[in-house]
Amino acid sequence: MIKVLLNTLYVQTQQSYLRLDHETIVVEVEGTKTLQVPIHHIGSIVMFGHVSISPYLLGKCVNQGISVIWYDVYGRFLARATGRTSGNVLLRRAQHQLLEDEQRMLHIASRFVSGKIRNSKSVLQRAMRDYPEQRARLEQSVKQLDQSLRNIGKQSTLDELRGVEGYASSVYFEAFASLIRSDEDGFFAFTVRSRRPPRDPVNACLSFAYSILTQDCISALEGVGLDPQIGYLHALRPGKPSLGLDLVEEFRPYLADRFVLTLINRRQLDKSHFDMRPGGAVFLNEKGRKTFLAAYQKRKQEEIQHPIINQKVPLGLLPHVHARLLARHLRGDIEEYTPFIMR
Repeated sequence: MIKVLLNTLYVQTQQSYLRLDHETIVVEVEGTKTLQVPIHHIGSIVMFGHVSISPYLLGKCVNQGISVIWYDVYGRFLARATGRTSGNVLLRRAQHQLLEDEQRMLHIASRFVSGKIRNSKSVLQRAMRDYPEQRARLEQSVKQLDQSLRNIGKQSTLDELRGVEGYASSVYFEAFASLIRSDEDGFFAFTVRSRRPPRDPVNACLSFAYSILTQDCISALEGVGLDPQIGYLHALRPGKPSLGLDLVEEFRPYLADRFVLTLINRRQLDKSHFDMRPGGAVFLNEKGRKTFLAAYQKRKQEEIQHPIINQKVPLGLLPHVHARLLARHLRGDIEEYTPFIMR
């Protein structure tokens, strides 16, 4: 899969080869040209897995200030070639300076929270359409999430905003059990969100999905030159990827929660995929992780029409698109950061 998004060339098709033909980037797969794009239209090249680039094109890119970024096939950040010192230092300076402006911090943090709550609401509304018998139960939760959305703009401190986010999460997870449809023997019973450790199979799946998604967001931020440690919604602590955790919030309901529900409701997971540990902890075992990851990688290749950039985007690239939008906002290239809102 090969995409040009926000002046960035994303190459996910395995065994692709990128080379330069005069002033044009050529992408070949098994000797066949699949894409040609003028190099002056590209600001960066992002490659996933077994993708090669000619030394001549690589040299041309770094000389012209075009970043070349490598990820492994699972989307984990590996390296970035940027040539001479580029604008990344200015981007990170802007990122750090924002920490001194509490109102701007609050505003950006509110965008992450707004995206999370709106997407949580959409998950419940979708369930109301699919499962009419649950409508009355879920409708009350949707109303409470609507009130949380209205409350976001009334908060004057980050702690108050975190309180709104925490309340909305509790409302959402109280309704989450109603979305589990394939649980005849009660194995996938869900009552409350638990972590460190997860106490039931549903929480085990959610925790595993959130962990993978967080790494995807961290890699996306590193790919655009942002520091994943310097965030705004989540408190700063040594070793804590605060900005990565900020960015992941808006994607949890759509990329993680709905995916976990699909695996369970389609009976792709069962008792054989989990280990019960002493003390009540529950984790996916090796068989479960293999099934989970195979389905997750397939899901990441699905495309949607992105509501902001008005292009078709693979789900796996959503964190990359929004990391780039966030970087543009911090640099002052765009006035507002708009979170991803599912439709």
